[in-house]
Amino acid sequence: MANQLLFGNVFALRKQRVYRDRIELATLSDRQIRSRFRFKRESIQFISDLLRNDLSHTTRRSRPISVEMQVMLALRFYASGSFLEVIGDTMGVDKATACRAVNDVTNALLSKKDQFIKWPARQEERDRNKQGFFRGGLFPGVIGCIDGTHVKIQAPSEDEPAYVNRKGWHSINVQGVCDHEGKFINVNAQWPGSTHDSHMFRASDVSTYLQTRHRSIDDGFLLGDSGYPCSKFLLTPYLRPATPSQEAYNRAHTRTRCTIERVFGWWKRRFHVLHGEVRMKPAKVCRIIGACAILHNIAIMLREPMEDDESGENQEDVGQMNYNGPEDGRTIRNFITTSYF
Repeated sequence: MANQLLFGNVFALRKQRVYRDRIELATLSDRQIRSRFRFKRESIQFISDLLRNDLSHTTRRSRPISVEMQVMLALRFYASGSFLEVIGDTMGVDKATACRAVNDVTNALLSKKDQFIKWPARQEERDRNKQGFFRGGLFPGVIGCIDGTHVKIQAPSEDEPAYVNRKGWHSINVQGVCDHEGKFINVNAQWPGSTHDSHMFRASDVSTYLQTRHRSIDDGFLLGDSGYPCSKFLLTPYLRPATPSQEAYNRAHTRTRCTIERVFGWWKRRFHVLHGEVRMKPAKVCRIIGACAILHNIAIMLREPMEDDESGENQEDVGQMNYNGPEDGRTIRNFITTSYF
């Protein structure tokens, strides 16, 4: 009984100490802030101000958690992927508070999606993307690059086989489209890991939009790998290039399309929760992915430094099947090849 009382008192003191030592931005150096949260001090304040109306709650607690603390808890989780209990311990709050903060910040960020993830609907926006991609890879007419990436999850309790990807592990298959600056212009994070990239694209809002709005080659097109069907608005490489022009086309295609691979690499290194195994239900993982995509664009907008690894994420490729259906875009692809390469 004495031991129980002793240990009970120790645990109570430890819990009290945790609350007394709650971390605040002002107590951390710039290097500590950047290392822990992947954003500089001013950027964290920008995000806090952006979400303030969504995160300010009326509470009867003696020490209400500030908006800044909620944002820091969520950023720490996104940046590390650690257990929420560990996040809470290191930040001076309990697990329930950390969990609530991550959930609230995630939902608040998702409510701002249309503000930060924008499709280039206007001609001047498309022209800017075309110029940027041409400077980078010498491929004309590109408004975006598309690819899929897998985010590892724990085995779900429902519909488990659907989440097993081609490499044999459970994942969410995420479709991303980026511009020449590395910003996401569309993200689709709702498909289980077994879903093929071409099916995700056919069922996506992007595909529907392009099928109805794409009028001519002047509207530009996306670049995708051989897992997608070649169409008038999505160009893929030649599987068996037969001429020097086709080989030159493929080289320029690869140089330009690898932008999306670099973006996925930057994204997952900044938000390590996407690099490890996310221990949540699939629906919640999809929301975390969306929030991290919005934060990625905010980071670029605020000129946060990127990680300098240019290798993309080829080392984590889960395997790619070539698309074998009809290639309606072959005429356009041949025109681009003969005109520019």
